This record gives sequence, C-alpha cells and structure tokens, in this order.
Amino acid sequence: SRRTHEVHAAESVAYLNRALVRLQDIWEEIGIPEEQRLQRTNEVHKHIKGLLDLMIAEEEELKRRLLKSIEACIKELKSLCSELQLPPFEEEEGCTMLQMEKNSRTRLELMQEHKKQRMEELKGLISKDTELCGILCTTPFCIDQNSIPSLQQLKTYHAYLDDLTKEKERRHEEFVSLKKDIIVCMDDLEQHPETSFETDVMCEDEEAFCLSDENIAALKLLLSQLQDRKTENERRCSAFRTKIQELWERLHIPQEEREALSEHMVTSKKRNIEALQAEVERLEVLKIQSMRSVIESIRAEIALYWEKCFYSQEQQQAFFPYHADDFTEELLNLHEAEVKTLEKYYIDHQELFEGVTKWRENWTLYLELDKKANDPGRFNNRGGNLLKEEKQRTDLQKSLPKLEKTLKTQIDAWEQEHDKEFLVNGQKFLEYVQQQWEHHHTEKEKEKLERQLKKTKQTQEDMLYGTAKRTPSKRRIAGTPTPGKVRRGLGLRTPGHGKTPRLLDRNKENVSHLRNTPSGALRSQDTQDHTFTFNSFAGSYSDFAVMWFYINFVQTTKTNP
Repeated sequence: SRRTHEVHAAESVAYLNRALVRLQDIWEEIGIPEEQRLQRTNEVHKHIKGLLDLMIAEEEELKRRLLKSIEACIKELKSLCSELQLPPFEEEEGCTMLQMEKNSRTRLELMQEHKKQRMEELKGLISKDTELCGILCTTPFCIDQNSIPSLQQLKTYHAYLDDLTKEKERRHEEFVSLKKDIIVCMDDLEQHPETSFETDVMCEDEEAFCLSDENIAALKLLLSQLQDRKTENERRCSAFRTKIQELWERLHIPQEEREALSEHMVTSKKRNIEALQAEVERLEVLKIQSMRSVIESIRAEIALYWEKCFYSQEQQQAFFPYHADDFTEELLNLHEAEVKTLEKYYIDHQELFEGVTKWRENWTLYLELDKKANDPGRFNNRGGNLLKEEKQRTDLQKSLPKLEKTLKTQIDAWEQEHDKEFLVNGQKFLEYVQQQWEHHHTEKEKEKLERQLKKTKQTQEDMLYGTAKRTPSKRRIAGTPTPGKVRRGLGLRTPGHGKTPRLLDRNKENVSHLRNTPSGALRSQDTQDHTFTFNSFAGSYSDFAVMWFYINFVQTTKTNP
C-alpha cells in the first residue's frame, strides 16, 4: 500500500543518512582532509543517484515491454478471433498491467491452439477428400486450404465426406455385384476379356478400380450386352431344341441317338449352340432324304390342330397342299408354315377352344347319363351307381347353361376384338349349342312317342291273342303271387273300391332317389307297376277282364286329371 511504501522510503532515507554519518566518522578517524571528504561524499551521491536511475530505467523498460506485449497480444487476439469467427477479446476492467499481460497472453495461446487444431482437422479432411475424389473421380470440396475454417465449414465438410463415403460404399457394392454377374455371363458365354476396360474389370484389384459414374454406367452397359448375348444364345438354343424335337418326332429318330445329345439340351453355352446347330443341320439333311414321311408326319399334326381348332371341312379343304402327292421341299415348306399358323391360332385362342372342348365333353357325358336314366334295366344295378349317375346328370344339367353363358361372353368379346365370327366346325358355336339342345329335346319326344306306340301295340296284341307267359326271373320279387296262388273267378270290382296291386320291391339304396326323379327322366313307375300286374294276374279271362278295366281307368285318369 501507499503507507507501506512511505515507510520503506523513510527507512531508506534514514539508512542513507546513517550511512553518510558513518562514512564521515570513518573518514575523520582516518584523517582524510575536508576537501577529500567532500569529494568522496559527492562520489557517494553520484553512485547512489546512478544506481537509482538505473533501477528506474529498468523498471520503465519493463513497463514498456509489458505494454508492448499487451498491445501485440490484443492485436493478434483480435485477428485470431476474426479468423476463427469467435467473439472479439474484451479486456477485464481493474486489472494491473501484469495481470492484463498474462490474461491476454494466455488467451492468445488458447486461440493459437484452436487455430492449430482446425488447420490439422482441415488437412485431414482435405486428404480424405482427395482420396475419395481419386476413387470416385469427383471434384474436391470447395474450401480455402490456407485460411482457418469456421466450425460450420468443418461441419459441412464432414457431412459432405460422410455422404461421399456412403456413395463410395454403394458404388463399390454395385461394382462387386456387376463384376460378379459379368464374370458369370462371360463364363456362360465362354468369352474372354477383349478390351482394356474388360481386362481392368476382370483382373484389377477391386479397391483400385475407379468407381466413377462413367465406369459404373460402362459396367452396366457391358453387363447388359453380355446378358443380351446370353439371352440370344438361350433363344437360339431353345429354337434349335424345338426344331430338333420336331424333327426327331417326324423322322422317328431312335432314343439312343437322342440321348447322345442330352448334355446339350440343358445349358446354352457356345459349345452347346455349336452341337445343337450341327444336329439341326444333320436332321435337315435327313428330312430332305425322308421328305414323304416328314410331310405325312406334319399332316398328322395339321389334322390334330384342325380337330383342336374345330375346323370345318371347307376350312380344311382350303389348304390344298394337304392333298398333294408331289413330296417336294416346297410342299414341305408349305406344310411347316401351315403348322406354325395353326399353332399360333390355337395358342392365341386356347382358352376359348378349351372352353368349347369342355362343353362338348360335358354334353356327351350328359347325353350318356340321360340315356341311362331312360333305360328300364337301370333298376337291376345294386352297386349304388344309379344315385351317383343321377346326381352327376343333375349337376351337368345345371352347369351346362352356366358354361354356355360364360362362353357366350368370351365369344362376344372375341368377335368384337377381331371383327369376325367365331366358328366351330364352320358354324357359330351358340347356334350349334342351340341345335344340340333342340335335337336332344326332339329325340326325347320321339322316344316317348315310340314307347307309347309300343305300349299300345302290346296292349292290342294282348287283347287279341292273350298274354304270353314270361319266364320267371331267378329271383322272385317280394309280394308277387305265384300262379298257383292266383285267385280264380274274381268278380268285377269297381275302380273306386278295388285294391291296387302291390308295387315292386326296390333296392333300398335307390328308393329315396326314385322318389325325387324328375318327370320324363325315368319311365313312370305307375306304368311299370301296372304292366307287371297285368302280366302277373292275367291268367284267366276273368282276371284279364278285371285288369283290362283297371288299366283303362288309370290311363283315363292320367289323360284327364
């Protein structure tokens, strides 16, 4: 403090005075003259004054250096804060010169360390950027390499390099995948690298390959070209195999010769193509040598397609070469072209043809089942098929109209699309279906009429000549009286009080089914029962008269209900 300073100054002055008094005493004791003592006193004064001046000068120099250091630090701090884009340095109030110098110097060292770290980080980022740009062939990140980057610039640079690294990894994965596919294709094609680029792809280290957009695009193009060649080879092999199969069948090539080519019937490499092509050429020579048999084989195929496509006679006869007998190569070419035309026509309309075929198969089955339903001998079946057949017939009777409706929709759409009629055997299919139904109904009515005429004729013959005694079946039907048990001399009974003869005993498995049989599908059970009763009981004239009255009564009731 100032008081302490004053105390120190007073002590210094007192010491100086004591020192001068002591010096005077020493000089006096020595006997130095007054004049010399005065001279020595002046020397002491000069010495003390010089020492103090020197000390003051040194302290002044220290002050000057401190001020200069503070000024330089503050100046450099301002510059660094500006470069580092940090808030400007602010001096603390109330600090001494030494404290201020220390604070500014410490802050300066910290800023310099920040600068050093940022520059080192920038250097590392630039190095990584250069490496990635070399691999991806991209332009380096735009940044001044000599100036201190801001924190935001470094953050942006990091994000850019992260994206670039991800792009490198993506391209590398794509390159590895493309390279793998290219190697497989070249192996399948039995092809070796032809250009320097293909050599680089096949042989160069994966890490050293330039993953530029242009190189990736070139890889994709190369793979596409190889795949196109591979596809073309597969297409050629498929065509050769199809041709070979056709010629094998037409030329009736033995199985032993076919198996010799089995190893080339699966893969589609270069050697397979050459082998298949050689086999086609060999078979073509054989085909020319066996022209007649080949043409006849093709004609069989044409006839099969005619049947599948429901060609009419007029359509079949329109292909005149079919009936030619000059077996030349020109005729063979005409037949081969016709087979391809028919095959394409069938494939284009396969769904429609299969629907028509299905309808015809179902229609044929329905007619067979309907014919069985009208067969009197069906009741002798004890295998349970009667019920199954009737159920199947009923299902077909329901499904056929649905199938016809579906086919009508398809045919209408086809005719609208192709602007022509869809013919089956030269006739519109729906007209053909309608004719089949009409013909079926006509045949049913005809059969019904024939049964009625036959029944009438039989009745007339029985009236004129009597009932012929029929040979009894081995197995007597339950409830049927034996001739010995027939009552004779029966009086005439009125229809209202007469007892109805017992019905035939039927198979238990068919009883419920016969009750549900539609009218007209099966022969009337009443008629069967009455015919049986007539044949069984008409043993005498009186019995005949009774039964004749009963039959007339039943027929009259059916005619006039």
